Amino acid sequence: MLWIKVIIVIMLALILLSLVASMFTLMRDRDNSNRTAKFLTFRIVMSILLFILIGVSFYMGWIQPHGLIPPQG
Repeated sequence: MLWIKVIIVIMLALILLSLVASMFTLMRDRDNSNRTAKFLTFRIVMSILLFILIGVSFYMGWIQPHGLIPPQG
């Protein structure tokens, strides 16, 4: 199913965006701001949700695993 793959790509992009945002807040914020911790917490939550989504999608048959090299025969 295409829609589940789109959701997975969007979640991966959000995880990467959160990681980049936390890096910038870590380098730019000189006060005792907890924005970096919030961004990293968001990244961890999104990663856990993505892991659960991939597991449920595999169980429900929405996505199928495949190898990099298809079997010959």
